[in-house]
Amino acid sequence: MFARQIRRRLGALGALIAVTLPAAVLAAAPQAQAATLSMRGADVSTLQRATDLGARYYTAAGAEADPLDILRGAGVNYVRLRVWNNPASGYNDAAKVLAYARTVKAKGFKLLVDFHYSDTWADPGVQTKPAAWASHGISALTKDVYDYTYGLCSSLKAQGTTPDSVQIGNEINVGMLWNDGKVVNNDFTNLSLLLKSGYNATKACNSTTQVIIHTANSDSDAHARWFYDGIRAKGVTWDITGLSYYCNWHGTMANLTSVVADVIARYGRPAILAETATPFTLNNADGTGNSITTACSGYPATWAGQAAAFTAVQNAAKAGGATGVFYWEPTWTAVPGNGWNPANIATSGDGWDNMAVFNWTNVFNGAVKWIS
Repeated sequence: MFARQIRRRLGALGALIAVTLPAAVLAAAPQAQAATLSMRGADVSTLQRATDLGARYYTAAGAEADPLDILRGAGVNYVRLRVWNNPASGYNDAAKVLAYARTVKAKGFKLLVDFHYSDTWADPGVQTKPAAWASHGISALTKDVYDYTYGLCSSLKAQGTTPDSVQIGNEINVGMLWNDGKVVNNDFTNLSLLLKSGYNATKACNSTTQVIIHTANSDSDAHARWFYDGIRAKGVTWDITGLSYYCNWHGTMANLTSVVADVIARYGRPAILAETATPFTLNNADGTGNSITTACSGYPATWAGQAAAFTAVQNAAKAGGATGVFYWEPTWTAVPGNGWNPANIATSGDGWDNMAVFNWTNVFNGAVKWIS
């Protein structure tokens, strides 16, 4: 998720004021009144490395505590972990995910595994095949996806940490495993083969694990419909529609409500925000520039504003009928050695230090809450 370092990550957000959605937003999605955010998630994929390096985290009151316990106290009940096939640093390959899944499940969280099918970040701007699959065509890639997905899911199941849900690809707006799985000239054929393979592998491993197909297409009904209509027309099945929302790229929160409501009604499936985040500052804690350098309209990048903005995003998602919201990397503070570049993790910096919900001394923003 970090061609984001160069590409398109979040916008800054808001002041801790009473957060209420405009009446027009609520009217646009009356089903929202009954919506409940049952999947209150956090992607903490860099936390394993941070704690391996000895990072310590603190409650809002300044008491040292396990960051997962702090997040649980703020309302988190679901943890998302990305998996890369063979990252140079080892973080986060299958072995690392297997190890951390034990920690996550032991604390009572549900688990979402985010398959990137790459050795590095996969997002709308880059979907690079794993090096081991680089020469493979679509037939071989279809088998690769099945075998890899089934293998990791089965290993997780064998150790008692069966994933509750999985993503088949990460922000696959125009496909994955490029160029073979890229959507060109509106042809979803190859992508559909890969998605069906991942779905079938997951269900063969565990029939109740929910399959999420995740794009960053919360910016417009047209973009979301183009993608999900395209895969549906090819017979792709999925359980949950996953979207990313960052105000810098995806428009207003009122627009978010509209898109969420549309995908739920159009495809007859639950929808979640698989990623969102908001800044508490636009200043930078290390030598690597911030991925997000501007604030969302109406929400200054302050400690209080971060909490207000995140609450507003959750309410906007609920207003559209969403059943889950995941905060992306709330624990990724500027811990030396935990850089964004998997090929140079020890010396590259963190472009997300202004977006975490812990400040630069790893103290939690106590105003941040995951709401139901």
